[in-house]
Amino acid sequence: MSVTSHAYTPTEAAALSEIAVKSVHNAIDKRIIETHVGGGKGRALTDEDLLRLKLWYGVGSILSAERRKRLFDTIDKNPNAQTVRADDYLIVDVARAREQLAARAEALREAERMIESVKGVLGGDPVFKGTRVPVRTIAAMKSQGASIAEIVEGYPSLTERMVDLAEIWSAAHPARGRPRMLSEQGLKVKSVKRLSLRTKSTSKPSGSPS
Repeated sequence: MSVTSHAYTPTEAAALSEIAVKSVHNAIDKRIIETHVGGGKGRALTDEDLLRLKLWYGVGSILSAERRKRLFDTIDKNPNAQTVRADDYLIVDVARAREQLAARAEALREAERMIESVKGVLGGDPVFKGTRVPVRTIAAMKSQGASIAEIVEGYPSLTERMVDLAEIWSAAHPARGRPRMLSEQGLKVKSVKRLSLRTKSTSKPSGSPS
């Protein structure tokens, strides 16, 4: 059975491997990973590049750069190995890393199928197909502490899975420029909590009658 190879932009690679985009470019510049010219993607990374990224930064606090390079050499020589011994005390679960990356990559592809930008709908902001719900707004709500249950309650057209997909899609496709206000997206704030800035004082102003 043939294995389909995918190409990812540095930003997509960062979202899938869960590291900073700056770290991805740093790994490319230092030739920790090789890049290829993808069709319309510029710098393109493969699934094996994602594995290297995840392992390079995942064990960076434990192994020196030289030992991490030897770890990659061992993996290259044993591509089907489930685990690889990195030193006398550390065994790296390569299979688990591959599974995590594959799951996130599939989630991103699923999100791509469910999200679209429509001219005239919320200014062209990406929304879930069949809705007017802006994907990046949902991702921002989740990152700011809203639970999935709270988000779904506020947006009944969404499922819990869609909320998760909004998060990974937004990480792979960050918005350019300043974030748009909710009012600019045609959305209204459903509730506002007002906090009083007045404080009680036990002392009376000078000169006031007793």
